[in-house]
Amino acid sequence: MRISDDRYTRERARMELALRFLYLEARTQTIRTWTGLSDDRIRKLYRSYMSHARRYLPRHRGKSPHQVAYFTRSVRAQEETALLASVLSLLGVMPAAAAAPAAGAVGDAQHLPGVARGELLCQAFEAFQLVLPSAQISFEHAVFLATALARGDQLRLDNCGGCGGFVVIEPFQLRTPRCPYCAAPAHSR
Repeated sequence: MRISDDRYTRERARMELALRFLYLEARTQTIRTWTGLSDDRIRKLYRSYMSHARRYLPRHRGKSPHQVAYFTRSVRAQEETALLASVLSLLGVMPAAAAAPAAGAVGDAQHLPGVARGELLCQAFEAFQLVLPSAQISFEHAVFLATALARGDQLRLDNCGGCGGFVVIEPFQLRTPRCPYCAAPAHSR
């Protein structure tokens, strides 16, 4: 094996990940962050491969999602977020330290974007879609959730005080975390 073979293998992995992100309707900025490809290269990939796709794949414009309130705005969103966070955690998308950060510590999300974790992120989101096909969480929101959980400054994973299931909460919540099911009054269950 020549030294240059490794470079081509890495480049091919970056291109394949970019195509996967395009198929999942990621924004150019997100693809650039996770693959390191230039904006021009990403647009050319879209024109070359995605314009002939079986279904229309829109190119979303503007800023990527950045508000954590999206994940806590309704009971359905909380349930979907907990399920997605579970899958992200199980498949190793987030660093192990991010799952249970020390009090006051902020996780290291700088090392999160990369080809290896990007592939895991795609697998996790695709598994999430298989389990919950009618989910409202988009791939871009899944990327934001993984990044926010890895950082730990806006959202964190915890266990429900009632059933022990995963819940996604704000980091400085004073009450014992409760999942939507345990928080609901007994007569409405």
